[in-house]
Amino acid sequence: MSVGPLVITYKLTERSRAIVAEELRGAAQVIYLPDLPPEQRADALRRAGAVLANDTGQELRPGESALLGRARLLQFTAAGIDWVPTRDLPPELPVAGNKGASAEPMAEHVVAMALAAAKRLFIEHDKLKQGEFNQRGPNRMLRGGVCGILGFGAVGVATARLLRPFGMKIHAVNRRGASDEPTDWIGTTEQLDELLRASDVLVISTALTTATEGLIGARELGLMKEDAALINVARGEIVDEAALYAHLTAHPRFFACIDAWWVEPVRHQRFEMSHPFLDLPNVIGSPHNSAGGGVWRDVSLRRAIANCRRALLGETPDNLIGSDERMM
Repeated sequence: MSVGPLVITYKLTERSRAIVAEELRGAAQVIYLPDLPPEQRADALRRAGAVLANDTGQELRPGESALLGRARLLQFTAAGIDWVPTRDLPPELPVAGNKGASAEPMAEHVVAMALAAAKRLFIEHDKLKQGEFNQRGPNRMLRGGVCGILGFGAVGVATARLLRPFGMKIHAVNRRGASDEPTDWIGTTEQLDELLRASDVLVISTALTTATEGLIGARELGLMKEDAALINVARGEIVDEAALYAHLTAHPRFFACIDAWWVEPVRHQRFEMSHPFLDLPNVIGSPHNSAGGGVWRDVSLRRAIANCRRALLGETPDNLIGSDERMM
């Protein structure tokens, strides 16, 4: 039986369309759903061998998701798809996130935040603006410390590879408690407390699932070192917002570097905080831009298309999500 087309549900530039053709290498016809007249959309979706989407909740019309039952894969461009309605998709439809597609720029972002916290760059910058030349103020070395990584997938591994040359030991937690990537210690999520106690820098790079939502609360923060730094490049909801704010105000030597917020424009159509984190000197914020942009979008697209090609050729695609990741 001939394979159906790759149906792409959102608009792409000519540059991106060229990348699609290059990565697909003739494995299937490509149909761009926004280019079709309304009466042809249903037929294209029924025939789809694979589907590439940003947000099916916005890009598919009512009833269209039910037409995807024959597709070998629904591939999303984002790494985490907890904010996309996936529970109502055909149960037999394999669904994949683009996990690890932006691992390299995210790892660089983590290192930048870790260094900024350790060297108190923003605190001292603000003091200089006020005329205070705090040359003798203490800062920290990353060398000799422990980087704890919660979620040792592609982003965690890329982070470890950058921080290990700084002289940091790598401790990690994942579901298996094992990895092909070298670590100084690795455990399962049941051993999270050990990771928290040891970490000088804690990097949160795990997926938001029913198990990880609210995983880091007041008890967990209380296990960490007084001067540790927590860096979240995953999802805000993994950390209890109120508990983190209370911990930061009570422990001024503790840093939070927040790239992933609790209410964000892409997922919630607005940005807001329940607590004034950005008024605290021991908080470094960024607008969830750790995944990079510019030419890196090309790399991310290539990785998504490569996974579609695997499915179209009858191979097992990577990064399939489980039921615990279907939050909506």
